Parts: sequence; C-alpha cells; structure tokens
Amino acid sequence: MKCKEWIIIYELLMVECYIVVAMGGRLEQKAESTIPTPIFSPPEANRTVMDSTTWCVAHPGASQFDLENALDWACGVGGADCSSLQPGAACYQPDTLLSHASYAFNSYYQHNGNSDVACNFGGTATITSRDPSYGSCKYLSSEPASASSTLFQMSLLTKILEMSILLCLNTRL
Repeated sequence: MKCKEWIIIYELLMVECYIVVAMGGRLEQKAESTIPTPIFSPPEANRTVMDSTTWCVAHPGASQFDLENALDWACGVGGADCSSLQPGAACYQPDTLLSHASYAFNSYYQHNGNSDVACNFGGTATITSRDPSYGSCKYLSSEPASASSTLFQMSLLTKILEMSILLCLNTRL
C-alpha cells in the first residue's frame, strides 16, 4: 500500500473514532452491513474464570538492561502514567528498577486491554493475580465492565496505522 493510501485510511479511521466517542462509545449499524471484526481484548479481559483481577509486573529474573529499556519505552512511547514514580510521589519508594518497572508495566497493561500482548515488554513482564499495591502506592486494576471494547480496538488500530505511516515516511526519505 502506498503512503497516501495509509494516510487516507488513517484519516477515515480517526473520523470514525471521533464519531464513536461522540456517540458515547456505541457504534450501531444495520445487521446486514456489519463486517465481523475480531475482538482483541475486552476491558474486562483481566478477569479470570474465578473472577479475580490481574496485574502486570516486572519479571524478577529479567536483566537490568532489558528492564531499563522496557521501562523507558513504557514511560515514553508507550504512554504509561509514570507520574507516581517521580521522587516524593506515592510509588517512588522503594527506588528500585524492578519496583518502578512493575508500576509502569501495570499502568500500560491496564490502559491497553489487559491482554497478554499488553504485558510482554520483550519478555520482562508477567501477569499476576496478586495485588502488587503497597502502602500508599496503589496499582491500577481493571477498568469498569461498562467500558467499550470498540474504543480499545480503535485505539489499537490507530497506533498500528500511525506506526505504518511513520515507517512508510521513513523509507521514502
């Protein structure tokens, strides 16, 4: 596909996304006009069969180098909320790479579908059913069940298209 085609697809997707958000997360179509779309991960996907919540934490056996790279990505490009990891904030102590990476990984995981894919970080993370919160540091848990998986799908598709456009533009330069 050419770059211009990717840009047009991206723009159309963004318009549809804005319409979905404006309609309160509901997109209604006639049954005969709908195209089946895979559901990547509903917001309540971090519920197991026994209805226990899961969190994403850094794997204790991961190398320091890999954890640093994954933490940098999560707090940077990944868009995880790492404000609680700043000095003096609720989750700064203990000031360890494992602790900070766990908090950042879980922030990303909870905001990106609670799926195995959202808790990988190059093999440096793992899913747990044990709440890693401690003291005043409270880890995010699952989103309300009423949240729309359509919005997550739009967000994921938007990220994929953005990356495709960037790759396309980089190869043309």
